[in-house]
Amino acid sequence: MRAKRLRSRTSAVCVTAVVTGTLLSGCRGSSAGAVSQPTSLPASACAGHVETGDLAVSIVFGGLSRPIVVHVPSGYTDRTPVALVLNLHGSGSTAPAQEAFSGMDSTSNADGFIVAYPQGEISSGSGYDWNVPGEPLFGGGASPANAPNDVAFLADVVQRLEAGLCIDPNRVFSTGFSGGARMTSQLGCDLPGTIAAIAPVSGLRLPSPCTGTRAVPVISFHGTADAIDPYDGNGQAYWTYSVPDAAQRWAGHDDCATTPEAASPALKVTLTEYTGCQDGATVELYTITGEGHEWPGGPILPAEDTSVLGPQSSAIDADTTMWQFFEAHPLPVS
Repeated sequence: MRAKRLRSRTSAVCVTAVVTGTLLSGCRGSSAGAVSQPTSLPASACAGHVETGDLAVSIVFGGLSRPIVVHVPSGYTDRTPVALVLNLHGSGSTAPAQEAFSGMDSTSNADGFIVAYPQGEISSGSGYDWNVPGEPLFGGGASPANAPNDVAFLADVVQRLEAGLCIDPNRVFSTGFSGGARMTSQLGCDLPGTIAAIAPVSGLRLPSPCTGTRAVPVISFHGTADAIDPYDGNGQAYWTYSVPDAAQRWAGHDDCATTPEAASPALKVTLTEYTGCQDGATVELYTITGEGHEWPGGPILPAEDTSVLGPQSSAIDADTTMWQFFEAHPLPVS
């Protein structure tokens, strides 16, 4: 595994989001920047050798070199284990684009956790898609026959990062947007012993079959004006049932109470929460009235993006809200 140090810069970084089968680009500020000389992650973790900032990491998996942007928070000492959050880009996007789109680095710096932005391998316009097992791609096509096993890849990412960085294995979490949210949903089913909790944004599903036996805590965010993955379902081939139905299905998987314990509206946000779940898990769905296909509370998108993706909302900050949820839901200690 090789890593390149990324220097911070203030110039705009182009971000891609998939919309109606094409790639729409917008530019905004980001911490991602120019690449300097490559460096390697330490061979052993918690050795005090890792600097803070962004690392451009390359992992060889299945014969392919897979890029990952790793954000190491300010204040990180490489001595005390910290949490790791996987943050997966949407269909047709990239790892650096997701770093800018979600704006999670600032929450990472404030709360002291590492964020890893892996990248898919299935080419899609100027970006990439994830190989979600048994599911069609955006637009309805099937994953190529030679597409890599991305569940196994992401499991390997966690293992490699744990080997070189000071990470608490009981506090590894996953979030993602759109196609990355569907991939995150898959990780909740397939890697329940690795991923402590999941936070799909604009893409919550319950994969079928969901073979994991542990009750996985779930927090999700979705706008009612999402035209790409409609809140009420009836979208593309991978998007048939509604978002509330998806939350209810996860509640059934986690053996929660049959109906939500509480639904509390605040401003334009409604929280639907399932409690009484197995092993202390909860399932939470934040519904954002009037928001489109975006990251709630994320960096402001240009008008040409929102004209297609729909309105943005700052009614809730997805990054800080999911982090509070993650903090409360580490892997159970056996």
